[in-house]
Amino acid sequence: MTYLQKSPWIVHYNASSCNGCDIEILAALTPVFDVERFGIINTGNPKHADILLCTGSVNEQNKVPLKNVYDQIPEPKVVVAIGICAASGGIFRECYNVFGGIDKIIPVDVWVPGCAARPESIIDGVVKALGILEQKRAKMLEKSSSGSTKAGEAV
Repeated sequence: MTYLQKSPWIVHYNASSCNGCDIEILAALTPVFDVERFGIINTGNPKHADILLCTGSVNEQNKVPLKNVYDQIPEPKVVVAIGICAASGGIFRECYNVFGGIDKIIPVDVWVPGCAARPESIIDGVVKALGILEQKRAKMLEKSSSGSTKAGEAV
């Protein structure tokens, strides 16, 4: 993994989880596990975020808000699905109102398994997300530099 030029910011979205994975995300932010040592900052505004941490399964009430939060995050962005509920619906997948995991609504880049996912696993997933974010950023820069004209050239 190369060093990022700016500190990546994360935003957390709870898509109707039991709160187990949410508590573990908060534990990863504490000084015991200290995910901030990687330069990560937690934000409440998706317009400032680079990485979306999502927990819980998707149901009728949260599919539109989840898509809205995802759409507000600027490119490049990475989505991390935390816990078995975010991956497949988990123990709630048989419920009448559950569509399944968050990949039914938005694309997912990193999967963190567990019920509840441990802080160490969450940190591993975020570090993998940092690598994917750097790759996406490099692709965007490459695409923008190859598509732009040089100074002094006629358009």
